[in-house]
Amino acid sequence: MLCQRTIERPAHAIGIGVHSGRPVRLTLRPADANTGIDFDRLDVAASPVAATAQNVTDTTLSTSIGDHGVQVATVEHLMSALWGLAIDNVRVELTNEEVPIMDGSAQPFVEMIQGAGIRELAAPRKFIKITREVSVSQGDAHASLRPYDGFRAAYTFVADHPVFNRYPKRADVDFASACYVGEVCAARSFGLMRELPQAHAIRKCLGSSLQNAVGIDDHDIVNGEGLRYHDEFVKHKLLDAIGDLYLLGVPVLGAFDGYMSGHALNNKLARAVLRCTDAWTLVSSAEEHERADVSTLAAWASRSV
Repeated sequence: MLCQRTIERPAHAIGIGVHSGRPVRLTLRPADANTGIDFDRLDVAASPVAATAQNVTDTTLSTSIGDHGVQVATVEHLMSALWGLAIDNVRVELTNEEVPIMDGSAQPFVEMIQGAGIRELAAPRKFIKITREVSVSQGDAHASLRPYDGFRAAYTFVADHPVFNRYPKRADVDFASACYVGEVCAARSFGLMRELPQAHAIRKCLGSSLQNAVGIDDHDIVNGEGLRYHDEFVKHKLLDAIGDLYLLGVPVLGAFDGYMSGHALNNKLARAVLRCTDAWTLVSSAEEHERADVSTLAAWASRSV
């Protein structure tokens, strides 16, 4: 049986919000089985916000969630890291409205979780097992989930630019054989330098810098260290999609494919899955007849820690 997991002890980090530019302290705390992932704003008197697709309130350049008037911004990188280390239950405390951007990837969150330790809980993991394809589209962009034994994620990044054209624009990762920590989590956010003033005009990317993003001018990568992966651009899109899909509340057994999809379309897909109750079933790793399906995730989880 695959057991639900939480962290062994609290973990702390201090950073800034990439969009707000404001300082924030982040604390991850252990949580009991079947409580899920909750975000608790310590600067406001309100109940925690559950990390669910239904609570997504904004998808402009990041994913924000909210409930009862309380907002938490830019949750996708942390959610991706929690998925990558198979953490089902955790309480996330924040002293401001936005999860800190750290270095623009999920790697600092992975290192926080690994440093805190991981504890198994006396409850089986649950999964959404996709039984028929669900797809959504918006213009030329589309995203889908289809049946698959395990979890596989593919993404096609479409951008006609001299820099992007030098690097891979498609990634297809089967997590039965690939390791999230080694092959995905370090991929950073990126953006065109010429688009930064436009983002600032809508009060976005106020905390963005070359310390938390890959900057691209008209001809080259601005960061002196270059890329972490040859396919870092498309891998970051995959990292984002994984975090957005983990807002389904439990991991997916299925295959994701995104073509030009962003946070808005990823959330649209998650909501479509929840509406199409004939397209999936909730399964437990304790169920004998599902063990063949979750065996690949067991191998993935053992490599992630």
